[in-house]
Amino acid sequence: MSHEIELKLALGPEGPTALRCHPLLAGLACVVQRLGNTYFDTPQGDLEAARMALRLRRVDGRVLQTVKTRGEGGGGLSRRGEWEWEVPGPGLDLEGLANLPPATLGQEVLERLTPRFTTDFHRETRMLDHAGARIELALDEGEIEADGRRVAIRELELELKAGEPEALWSLAEALAGSVPLRAADTSKAARGGALLGGAWQLPEGGTPSAWLHRAIVALDALADTGEEACRQEARNALQRLAEANGDDTGETARGLAEALSNPGWLTPAFGLAMVRLARRLPADNALA
Repeated sequence: MSHEIELKLALGPEGPTALRCHPLLAGLACVVQRLGNTYFDTPQGDLEAARMALRLRRVDGRVLQTVKTRGEGGGGLSRRGEWEWEVPGPGLDLEGLANLPPATLGQEVLERLTPRFTTDFHRETRMLDHAGARIELALDEGEIEADGRRVAIRELELELKAGEPEALWSLAEALAGSVPLRAADTSKAARGGALLGGAWQLPEGGTPSAWLHRAIVALDALADTGEEACRQEARNALQRLAEANGDDTGETARGLAEALSNPGWLTPAFGLAMVRLARRLPADNALA
């Protein structure tokens, strides 16, 4: 098992182009792959309820089986347990799953696993040394498909390979200066589950980090549904965060809430403010 530490950032429509032009990426070798993924669960969603994800990934003529456990964090930063191994395909390696976390749900659950939704995207991978850390930058562009419905994938994942997690925040701030982006807390697996079920469930607020987490998930939902109610939920959560903090944290949250009244709210200035706010609010929320 490995522990994956990454910072997930959602990009605006112009984000990928702006990112490729950023000076920090100049001269970096880029590996481009097409990744086709099928996610599995029971018809009742037992793995989703346990905040686990199980997928088969097709890449470069190989089939990889991956299990991810529930995440912890917030503000885009997450820590998850991950197991991945090559399998013959085309179906699941149920024997290999027997001693992994899904097995704790019982053999009966494993026997009911079935394909639920897919993701298909191109990934551009670059390695960067920044602030004393080794970081993998993965730019993903494609779509999630569930039961005939589709939503776009346009995100950047900064994965820590060596060094301290603080370097991820430093890199995100440097990129946000010219790239329209924002923190994202919802995994592709959870987005696929929401698309399949036709509904999003927002986390509860309460603490400053929990209110920010609720706002970020509401913006994740807005990106996939286009429902204005999601934007209002994000504004409300940021306003609650502002009311609970009279310092710079509260002022930043209030400014973000006000910016969301503008249809063109996802700007570099918005993203930089959100990243800096998340950096100030260490979080241990349960992540989907």
